[in-house]
Amino acid sequence: MTEILLETGKMKDKIKFILKRIKEGRLQEMCLQAKWIYSYARKYWKAMIFYTLLGLVGTVVTLVSSMVSKDLIDIITGHESGRLMQTFAIMIGLNIGSAFVNQISTYASSWVCMKVDSEIKSDIFAKILVTDWESLTSYHTGDLLTRWGSDATNISNGILNFIPNAIIYTFRFISAFAVVIYYDWTFAVFAFLGMPVSLILSKTLMNRMVNNNQRSAAMSAKMSGFNQEAFSNIQTIKAFDLIHLYVERLKSLQKEYITMKLDFQKMSMGTSILLTTVGMIVSYASYGWGIYRVWSGAITYGTMTMFLALSGTLTSALHSMTSLVPTAISLTTSAGRLMDIVEMPREDYSNSEEVEQFLKRNKTQGISLKMEDVSYTYRTGTEVFKGASMEVNPKEIIALVGPSGEGKTTMLRLILSLMQTKEGSAYLTGGQDTAQDNRVPLAPSTRKLFSYVPQGNTMFSGTIAENMRNVNPEATDEEIISALKAACAWDFVAKLPDGIYSEIKERGGGFSEGQAQRLSIARALLRQTPILLLDEATSALDVATERKVLKNIMQDEQPRTCIVTTHRPTVLSTCTRVYAIRDKKCVVLNEEEIDEMVKGF
Repeated sequence: MTEILLETGKMKDKIKFILKRIKEGRLQEMCLQAKWIYSYARKYWKAMIFYTLLGLVGTVVTLVSSMVSKDLIDIITGHESGRLMQTFAIMIGLNIGSAFVNQISTYASSWVCMKVDSEIKSDIFAKILVTDWESLTSYHTGDLLTRWGSDATNISNGILNFIPNAIIYTFRFISAFAVVIYYDWTFAVFAFLGMPVSLILSKTLMNRMVNNNQRSAAMSAKMSGFNQEAFSNIQTIKAFDLIHLYVERLKSLQKEYITMKLDFQKMSMGTSILLTTVGMIVSYASYGWGIYRVWSGAITYGTMTMFLALSGTLTSALHSMTSLVPTAISLTTSAGRLMDIVEMPREDYSNSEEVEQFLKRNKTQGISLKMEDVSYTYRTGTEVFKGASMEVNPKEIIALVGPSGEGKTTMLRLILSLMQTKEGSAYLTGGQDTAQDNRVPLAPSTRKLFSYVPQGNTMFSGTIAENMRNVNPEATDEEIISALKAACAWDFVAKLPDGIYSEIKERGGGFSEGQAQRLSIARALLRQTPILLLDEATSALDVATERKVLKNIMQDEQPRTCIVTTHRPTVLSTCTRVYAIRDKKCVVLNEEEIDEMVKGF
């Protein structure tokens, strides 16, 4: 009675635990993650079925080999030489067939894994690029790279390995068990000796596995982020003599990483030792029972050999089935990390066709930009604009001035719809036409109407021509040279040994900041869009070159609209209007205020 009550109490505890996990949403969360994985896996169902069939065929071949091996031993021990060569030939054929099936299976596995890995990574890469920009900036670049790389690869490998292997391992266990039962049911007992231990361990390891996977992924992201930032800023590290500091930081991260891995390794070692011990007990028990059955004349030597081989198959299949639990946890953990990224708010490109038609209607007269009573607050709670208004028309250059951190770059991001205004309206109109039917609201799809030169060096590795053609793939060499001349960049590019086919190193290496800025401006001009945004894009140029570049831009035949943010008031004399960001608004400066700024510079 006492034992029954104890068992009942244990059962209640188990039920409470399961209900608790369901309440916490873990089960539902894993189901959603599994469903997300399935959305990729279903595209490769034919390959998965093929792989599964190969695994089943391999299992059958292995079982038949065990039975043929039994016959071969019985023939040898019974001195039946008449069937020896025939059975031996069958044995060789089965081994060759098994090796052939294994090779095809390995090839199929590699093919599917690479295909799925490529598809997941390209799909997630595309989704990251259209994810809401402000949401995306909450993640470190190293974390994004880890999720996109390691987590995607984990899923691509798991998609093939999980469901097919679950079927293969189950079939392997059932078929081997059926053969054992057929020849001698008493040996079946030994197949289950290790099962309770495996089940108990799988339950114990499950929660620890979830925590370990999450810790491991977070640590990998931390390491990746550190490495990416360090290698990207080697010049700064050297300039500030921070070499020792960064070496020590790396050692500290490595120590943390090693400690975490060793903790998990200790757990794995204990589990492995326990499973090995159980396996040895099962194997030796099988040996002992087999010897007894042979001595008693119940079975032959061949049958005993077959049982010992199948005992290993049963134990291996059982352990493999148990190992699918942590595999499932690892898969869903990776899926959850990727879902965090791809399920963030997406940018809306639904009015792309409307924007195309708008551009065709207004290409010859140019496009105006209007911001009316715009307000914007960062998600951190910092308010940048409240009731700000401004406008710029074709053939105009307007400047945005103000102290650092007051919102100049934020305004350009709002114009590019990298961030969305909270209140007010922001739209494009055809020239001076303010008709409602000839305007489009600012949206991600209107970016095709802009060329943008951001702060800093934004050139990619590759040739100058490749950088230029990134924004205009059909551009001829002559058009590239024309854009370089307009940006005052041709004077130094022409002197390079390979001209426009000269190499640019990573982060614009090989060129000065001023040269890189002029190349960036040339690239923006080559795109030939109606509106040009220059965010401190001439800060590294001397005053004469800066004015010449702006003059060239506005003398272009295209009715271009230009917005410049600048700390340097020397350029303000060439601007149509100057807006100063004050008290979260855009205020038009008069000539006296502009002259005062120029004198005070």
